[in-house]
Amino acid sequence: MIDTLLHSPFAEVAVLLVMAAAIGLFGILLRQPLIVSFIAVGLVAGPSALDVVHSDEQIDLLSELGIAVLLFLVGIKLDVKLIRSLGQVALMTGLGQVAFTSIFGYLIGLTVGLGHVTSLYVAVALTFSSTIIIVKLLSDKREIDSLHGQIALGFLIVQDLVVVLAMIVLSAIGIGAAGDGGHGGGSVLSVLVSGAAMVALVVLFVRYMANPLTERLAQVPELLVIFAIAMAAMFAAIGGFVGLGKEVGGLLAGVALASTPYRETIAARLAPLRDFLLLFFFIALGATLDLSLLGAHVTGAIVFSFFVLIGNPLIVLAIMGALGYRKRTGFLAGLTVAQISEFSLIFVAMGVSLGHVQEDALGLVTMVGLVTIAVSTYMITYSHQLYAVFEPLLGVFERKGTPREPSEAGAHREDGYRVVLFGLGRFGTAIGMRLQKRGVRVLGVDFNPLAVRRWRELGLETEFGDATDPEFVAELPLSRADWVVSTVPIHPTGLSHEDTRTTLIQLARSSGFRGRVAVASHHLKDTEELFASGADMVLEPFQDAADRAVDLLCGAPEEERTEIPSIETE
Repeated sequence: MIDTLLHSPFAEVAVLLVMAAAIGLFGILLRQPLIVSFIAVGLVAGPSALDVVHSDEQIDLLSELGIAVLLFLVGIKLDVKLIRSLGQVALMTGLGQVAFTSIFGYLIGLTVGLGHVTSLYVAVALTFSSTIIIVKLLSDKREIDSLHGQIALGFLIVQDLVVVLAMIVLSAIGIGAAGDGGHGGGSVLSVLVSGAAMVALVVLFVRYMANPLTERLAQVPELLVIFAIAMAAMFAAIGGFVGLGKEVGGLLAGVALASTPYRETIAARLAPLRDFLLLFFFIALGATLDLSLLGAHVTGAIVFSFFVLIGNPLIVLAIMGALGYRKRTGFLAGLTVAQISEFSLIFVAMGVSLGHVQEDALGLVTMVGLVTIAVSTYMITYSHQLYAVFEPLLGVFERKGTPREPSEAGAHREDGYRVVLFGLGRFGTAIGMRLQKRGVRVLGVDFNPLAVRRWRELGLETEFGDATDPEFVAELPLSRADWVVSTVPIHPTGLSHEDTRTTLIQLARSSGFRGRVAVASHHLKDTEELFASGADMVLEPFQDAADRAVDLLCGAPEEERTEIPSIETE
């Protein structure tokens, strides 16, 4: 009876979910993204370890649905406007990194003894970086809106487009190899016609139906989510039937809804489902891997891992330096491509299903994925500390004057600012505008290009830069300033416990600043630590606003109201 229970599909799924939760918890303790834990679940549950998976059909079905939803979310997030806004840097960096990794990855594959076709597959797979992981890590560090974060998003979108093209090419190659007895269309020509028909259907849907239909469905959010899943599954099924592949079909479904105002809502609602279903993709992947055969590829996995971890960041750094960006911006953006993605595994898995490569190639790429994703997570988390270590060696990657940085270097380098304000969000902007009203000259600093542009539109003087960059802080006109003010709140960043406020205090003092420092805090427990770190004043926006509100509610006379120190006083 126990044996029957353990071999029922429901019991298998239950055991797999328990394993995923346990291994996922261990991964969280190591500050690793879920994809690493999911791959580990697949390997442990596979035939080389516990051999839990026996309901192959059910697992494969969930796996295919997971891939369809993943590609759907890629399609719905394809924001070509971001590529246009970043222009040359997104295209040149993205395409340059893809070309570099493909060419040298192919040569490395031949060197370590792989065949021509296998080397080509592995090389192309190494060009894809995980958008999911990078966006998550940058968001946790509050760097998604920084210049290097926006550039990283730009060339990640370029990579996503390359993924789409590569999968379409694979599908066409598979059709050609299959001949008339292959997919439903029977020939490459029929597949191209069917593909053109699907694209035309998407264009018509976007033009005439997408907005009114989603607006009606959005009145019941649950129905909107079900509709999105139905779109992903239906287009994936059609794509598989006509020979384009389920992956391309799922992506076209996402593109069909990418122009609607509800795309962010759909993406947010489907993200947990994507993570849940992708678990079964990695379980299905692990069930096909024989760990005993991976030993032959250990050397290749180590070589490819070093290539991805070091080569990819260097080529991004070199391209951005040639385009006129500072070495710091190039370094921080380059670290985001120091891993391969879930698409790398899906791409090679497609090659296995087409018979182009053997399953041991999939095992090789899986090993590279585990190593690069795990290591690059720490690299991105400790990116600023790593930059401090390697900064003396990076001068060769920076052009004189860095013409592409939006800092307008030298425009505001003269002295005469009484306040240098870091952090141009709502709180910082409110302080800056009120100081300007009182005749106090303020220089605003932020690493978000949009925030810098917004300040300039308001008629305020500003610089683009990072408060944790020693070189940048040292160049600021601090000598005659009375105050350095930071309205940048502290955000936990996983393994990194760097506090931007204390770092700024140290950098300002080491740069010769002799005035006073005011920093914002949203937590009372931080106040003593900030004073101990050298802050002269701690601004508590919520407490200060509450004090002011109570004064107004109680109708206290002006002279009896709580005195809040004004930063412009001597």
